[in-house]
Amino acid sequence: MSEIQDWIKQTVTQHEVVVFMKGTAEQPMCGFSRTAMSILKECGIEGMATVNVMESDEVRQGIKEYSNWPTIPQIFIKGEFIGGSDILTEMHKSGELQSMLSS
Repeated sequence: MSEIQDWIKQTVTQHEVVVFMKGTAEQPMCGFSRTAMSILKECGIEGMATVNVMESDEVRQGIKEYSNWPTIPQIFIKGEFIGGSDILTEMHKSGELQSMLSS
């Protein structure tokens, strides 16, 4: 496993919620990242970790390899890869996301 893969694994396992996104929590740089942040904030998530993939090509490519998922944002909850904003939206609508976060 490469250094970047080790760093990603450590990041997603150290925090309850991690979002690899374009931009920051305060200033998302794409609509999908903005959607993901608004859903997580609506769920009352505080202290989530965010990683701006625009700051590092190595991280942007590394996260796609780590999760085997081609798009950004990528959401991890309790170390588990959830998916992108579309999957997060569906989980939120169904109540599955709230259940996962409260367990």
